[in-house]
Amino acid sequence: MAVLLWLLYAVLSCISLLTLTVLLLRIWLTKRRRTYKASVNGKSVIGFFHPYCNAGGGGERVLWVAIRAIQKKYPSVVVVVYTGDTDASPGEIMQRAHQRFNIVLQRPINFIFLTRRRWVEAYMYPYLTLLGQSLGSVLLGWEALWKCVPDIYIDSMGYAFTFPLFRYLGNCRVGCYVHYPTVSTDMLEKVSSRREGHNNPSFITRSWFLSTLKVQYYKLFALLFGWAGRSCHVAIVNSTWTFGHIKQLWQMEDRTHIVYPPCDINEFVKIPLDCKRSNHILSISQFRPEKDHPLQIKSFHKFISTVTIDQKPLYKLLLVGSCRNQGDRERVDALRKMCTDLDIVDNVEFKLNVSFDELKSLMSTSVVGLHTMWNEHFGIGVVELMAAGCIVLAHDSGGPKLDIVVPVNGQPTGFLASDVDSYASYMSKIFKLSEQERTEIQHCARVSVQKFSDTEFENGFLDVYENLVTKT
Repeated sequence: MAVLLWLLYAVLSCISLLTLTVLLLRIWLTKRRRTYKASVNGKSVIGFFHPYCNAGGGGERVLWVAIRAIQKKYPSVVVVVYTGDTDASPGEIMQRAHQRFNIVLQRPINFIFLTRRRWVEAYMYPYLTLLGQSLGSVLLGWEALWKCVPDIYIDSMGYAFTFPLFRYLGNCRVGCYVHYPTVSTDMLEKVSSRREGHNNPSFITRSWFLSTLKVQYYKLFALLFGWAGRSCHVAIVNSTWTFGHIKQLWQMEDRTHIVYPPCDINEFVKIPLDCKRSNHILSISQFRPEKDHPLQIKSFHKFISTVTIDQKPLYKLLLVGSCRNQGDRERVDALRKMCTDLDIVDNVEFKLNVSFDELKSLMSTSVVGLHTMWNEHFGIGVVELMAAGCIVLAHDSGGPKLDIVVPVNGQPTGFLASDVDSYASYMSKIFKLSEQERTEIQHCARVSVQKFSDTEFENGFLDVYENLVTKT
């Protein structure tokens, strides 16, 4: 009995100490909020957590269009961006947003530079990477909260484990824009079936024990991810595919809304459909493992092996994308070596960190728009390619399958493939299309992408977050 009483006393003491610590932290953070608000003349502060805001990918376009929308509707609100891009100045970040996305904000914003971004880098966690990065995001989130306590906190990169931190310690109203669930039933199925992939290496797929252990690890992580996700007041997801997974994991369907990401179709639809195009296959994506550039190169190699020797120089694969860090640069080097090994180095061009004008030029002169990521959450690049008049060849899964490359009035808007053979086959089919067949697909594609415009996104985003803003 004495032991039980001692244990009860210990538990109650820990709970009391934890409660007291939380209360003291909330009081201290409330004072810091007042101090920051005084520095901006008492205006409401909206903080966007986007540690890689200078990366130049589709997620960054969502960030800048969302901020622009808020500035238009709420001119008195102060916008803060938490970023780990300490190697760039605020001016350089905004210049890149203009160069890459043709976006200019109405007013300057405040940047809170974070020095602990390495804690969310995958290289820090060779094993248990998801858990490590999630715990690392809490440390990074704490640095952000300590430096600036906003009235509204919006995570726009997928760091759900920061939600409880800002809601319960910072007393913030919390929202998010989810591009991709950190864990999903598709990942569980892939591990359960022991299929090899960039996040499921062969030494695990060959072992029943390790595969079983990883499945249980994913299930536990999914529970934690669900608890963290439910800490937000309202969530926006970017596609039907993402909505299905978040609904299952977070169990807050009434507070979850689909708002398709903003795609710069206004600029790309200006490209004439009848402009002269070369036999180029254009890929637009960051050089990340999940984008599966090796599948693009292998598929192109198989396709080009079917053309005659004199036709071979006419076909080119253009790999366009941004490099975020040394890991991405090493991947590019590995891809270059693959091209050398396959003897297609003269037919593959790498174009890194291109300007917006150069991107438009490449789109206007390419026939095929290529995408190969399995279960891509959405696919802004796919939409842009369709708007520009490229015939899209995307992966038969995720957002491209469910939301983007869908028929219009029963007519195709592009093609879907899943492996080297099907990709190579469709490449050949697209290049053999007649001018009339190609034009019909281009017209249908342009009709279908109208629902992905900046205006549609801004209206949807503001509708969802109106209650959060007006209650501050």
